Amino acid sequence: MILRGRQLLMTALGGLLAFGVGTAISTHPANAAKTTIVNVALKPTNEADLTNYVYDTVDPTSAQFHQYLTPEEFADKFGQSDSAVQLFKDYLKRYHVQTQAYPGNLSLKLTATTTNMQKAFKAKAVKKDGKTTTAYQLPGQLSTKVVAVIGLYPKQSAANNKTKKTTKKATTHKHSATLSADLSTTDKPDTRLVGNAFSKKYGAAKFANAYHLNTLYNQRLQGQGQRIGIINTSDVRDSDLVTYWHQAGVNDDLNRVQHIYPVDSKAQAQKAMNVAIQASQMEATLDAQSASSVAPQAGIDLYSGDVSGTRTSLPSSHYATFMTAISGNRDQQLTSSMAPGFEVAAAWDDPSATVRQYSHAFNLILEQAAAQGITVFQASGDRGPYAQSSAKENHLMSTSPYQVLVGGTTLPYQKIIANKVVTVTKERAWGDTYSSPAADTKYSSFSGGGGGFSALNPTPRYQQGISGVNTFRAINYLTFKNGKYQLTKHPRVIFGTGHSRNLPDVAGNADRQTGYASYVSGQRYSINAKTHKAVKVTAKLWGVDGGTSFTTPQMAAANAVINSGRRTSVGFWNPQIYRFAQESDSPFNVLDDADNNDNLYYTGQPGKLYNQATGLGTINFEKLNSKFSDEG
Repeated sequence: MILRGRQLLMTALGGLLAFGVGTAISTHPANAAKTTIVNVALKPTNEADLTNYVYDTVDPTSAQFHQYLTPEEFADKFGQSDSAVQLFKDYLKRYHVQTQAYPGNLSLKLTATTTNMQKAFKAKAVKKDGKTTTAYQLPGQLSTKVVAVIGLYPKQSAANNKTKKTTKKATTHKHSATLSADLSTTDKPDTRLVGNAFSKKYGAAKFANAYHLNTLYNQRLQGQGQRIGIINTSDVRDSDLVTYWHQAGVNDDLNRVQHIYPVDSKAQAQKAMNVAIQASQMEATLDAQSASSVAPQAGIDLYSGDVSGTRTSLPSSHYATFMTAISGNRDQQLTSSMAPGFEVAAAWDDPSATVRQYSHAFNLILEQAAAQGITVFQASGDRGPYAQSSAKENHLMSTSPYQVLVGGTTLPYQKIIANKVVTVTKERAWGDTYSSPAADTKYSSFSGGGGGFSALNPTPRYQQGISGVNTFRAINYLTFKNGKYQLTKHPRVIFGTGHSRNLPDVAGNADRQTGYASYVSGQRYSINAKTHKAVKVTAKLWGVDGGTSFTTPQMAAANAVINSGRRTSVGFWNPQIYRFAQESDSPFNVLDDADNNDNLYYTGQPGKLYNQATGLGTINFEKLNSKFSDEG
């Protein structure tokens, strides 16, 4: 899922439609408060030293191995001084701007009316080549300490959004049950199944069985003593969690769930959720259900970056929500299926920080997370290399090397789809151009795990020298024509090279055809066939869906299970897992097949450890836990 403008857009189109949402209602009120949240990303005292420290925390030969810092220790070692922070506070106070330093002194959270915020920064709208940017000024002694100012909208572009109704045309495919009653032809879970039977078919047990997490469960490791932080833009109904937990036979103690509101108030976030079932609520709910069921004894912290009652931009909200979680240091694993935009300058929505400035600022706060021993997981997207509709490869923000980017796979299955039998004989990269091509072509709704090459981040040191990194094999299954993707009549094999951060890092089941169940309730709008007006009804929706939005929180939960048996957290995964992948008894199942194994473009490369469809491959968590344990 991706955030853009004031609307939440789905990268996996089938996600909303499997639940039959149909109509989306914008929750940004017509008379929104004029308060805004702006973030000032600060320079670390020594960025090179910070990066080296991050790598040293997961290097067993280093004296800093697992020597994680508290936010206060991070501030002393790498953050701006308290006196420097005070200079910002003193200056901004003159303009009635409230300034809060996030613990760690790596960024500031500013709260004020839009008018006072603009005055403090002397903000002006600058239009060039049809695009508006924000020019601002700070006193020299302050400006030299700034990496980016995020969310500073000039007055001219302040939102005045009225509540809008937008209708989405259903693109779910009609299934036929005429071939065999043995094959699944539905997108709804069988709720007659309960407990472990339901979980094996639609939930945590399915994930655990596929990726060898059961051995850790048998050792009574279930995430106890751990907390999982989930970054989202909506609140979640506790009753929806309890309904799902009862169905799946999961620990239903609501005391393990905490709701945190980094931007908007609790009242406003819940008010926005109560307007109608939104994609953002569905995303937040499935993330919480996925993580809490894979790690049934772990605490869950739900960070809701709702902005509906403020003038806060989505990039600013995304940054503030992550920074709240990281600097709060409650959770040793964070997961997000959200992004504030694309790695494309022309499509970037924040006029005060360029896409490169934002990427730099985001990398820095993820380095703080790594220095504190926090593992961060991020969904890679559900449209292969094509997060945005264009002929050029593009990806969701952020492709930071300091997080685990999670790609998608398809588990073996056989189903009747569009009146034909579709068979996948073994786990493969998720890239679906075969299950229902006629309908997919019509709606350009092809789905696959995100992967390819970052437009912003260079190849990190842990990927350098790994076979398959910065080389690729691909097949141009899709052609961009007349504003959408269509099946290529005569696809060809393409070989090439890259020179940046390769993604994803790992992969897991994300295909809707082999997906997971989720439950959400609330108000729903549908269009009356006679009056053509929106009618509001109460809905309680079960659905089976897919996307890296499911497997990413599952990965974070598996990490919590591993951490529950350790004295110190495993920390920054990536340097470690790329090292493990080169060792004997690797914990990864490499999906290196060249044929029938793509994410809509990139394929496996036989004999290579890495490919841009599934990264290092799927994980055997029993072996991964042993690898982490062997290092201490």
